[in-house]
Amino acid sequence: MSEEIIKGLQGIRDWIWGPPLLVCLLGTGAYLMILLRGLPIRRLPKAISMALGKNAKTGGRGGDEISAFSCLATELAATIGTGNIIGVVGAMLLGGPGALPWMIFSAFLGLSTKLVESTLSVKYRKKREGKPPLGGPMMTLERAFPRKRAGKALAVCYAAFAVICSLGMGNLVQANSIVEALHASMAWNRGLIGLIVAILTIFAVLGGIKLISKISTYLVPAMGALYLAGCLGIIVMHHQNLLPGLSTILIGAFSPKAASGGAFGILTIHWTQSFGWGICRGVFSNEAGLGAGGISAAASSEQDPYRQGLISMSAVFFDTIVICTITGIAYACSGIPAMISKGNIFLKNGSLADVTNPADLMIAAFESAFGRYGGVLLSVCIALFAFATILGWAVQGEAAFTYLFSEKYRLIFQVGYGILPLAGAIFSLHAAWLFSDVANGLLAIPNLICIWALAPKICTELIQKDENTFWA
Repeated sequence: MSEEIIKGLQGIRDWIWGPPLLVCLLGTGAYLMILLRGLPIRRLPKAISMALGKNAKTGGRGGDEISAFSCLATELAATIGTGNIIGVVGAMLLGGPGALPWMIFSAFLGLSTKLVESTLSVKYRKKREGKPPLGGPMMTLERAFPRKRAGKALAVCYAAFAVICSLGMGNLVQANSIVEALHASMAWNRGLIGLIVAILTIFAVLGGIKLISKISTYLVPAMGALYLAGCLGIIVMHHQNLLPGLSTILIGAFSPKAASGGAFGILTIHWTQSFGWGICRGVFSNEAGLGAGGISAAASSEQDPYRQGLISMSAVFFDTIVICTITGIAYACSGIPAMISKGNIFLKNGSLADVTNPADLMIAAFESAFGRYGGVLLSVCIALFAFATILGWAVQGEAAFTYLFSEKYRLIFQVGYGILPLAGAIFSLHAAWLFSDVANGLLAIPNLICIWALAPKICTELIQKDENTFWA
């Protein structure tokens, strides 16, 4: 692809993911939090309890729906990705260690956005005979937006952007991340890795959302536990740095540089391991504001939209408040931040770490606790996170494709999506990353329009539901 097109995509990406969209995303969260009178924060413990409770793991009637917990796992599969590892370190490089509390603050605002968009997706979903319901922002826009023609047009735009995101950000670049991670740490053949990923993807995708949700139910907790165990291992091995690290994080949080870095970190990551250019990879850590998680939530067996909305809201807690926080503390405790200013950092394979590359720095952090096996452990975690993202976005992309082209063409998407990881293993994907960034940013626009149009009504209903002994 010509250099002019690449520069054009970079310019469009930078414009879309500029301050206006950041203000809209965080501003929407703050606006909804006010309308909801702090309900998302007050009910977060209850939402977590519901998500992990026995009732959430019970399937739907007649086998045409999946359990609320499986929907949550599928939603987390799409959102827990390399950004949870690399994005945190990138934010702390940009804004210092104090960026971490601002990322957590942004996540708390995202609770309200996730609650509202997921509740709307379940409330206005479309039931299908013998299949899980079809929902998401496109169905909400079509069925509930005040102006029907405008709502339909926005719904089509949203679905089209979702398909593009699923193929690019959700598939191609994730497959490339898997290939690069495993090739760098274990010297596996790139083509072979791509073939294995493609075979596993085809198997899962052809099984539909039921099989993907079943895989996610086991994969997401397992990969999360493995990664968190690695981070906790770093903290234990460097326990003497825990209090100084926490002190640096908390003190640095009040500097203007940290605040801007934290806001940027929740939206973007630096991923230079896969490409030599140090691309700024725009991704929203928990997808609050993008609305794609509502597609997974809509397939739930939970009949009450408000309960499912709160269960989905807990994804923000697990994704950002837990995983990103532990990542940041582990990195701060590892001693790597202090080493950056003192001289070169060599990885266990003898290569010189790029101190501007968050991936290299996190590998060095893992190796500081686990030796040469630390890099392998982190690479496995990256591969698992990326594969989970492929599966999660398969559900969301397929639903959007079905909305656009009807059920009978669904197999076309499934086959195409299944073989796409091969391309991710073989080709350079600079343009794919940039194009996905553009589509990802555009995805937020119709969703935010929908939320603002319906916010007063849905927030009033949520408050009334809470006041009418919903929690008795």
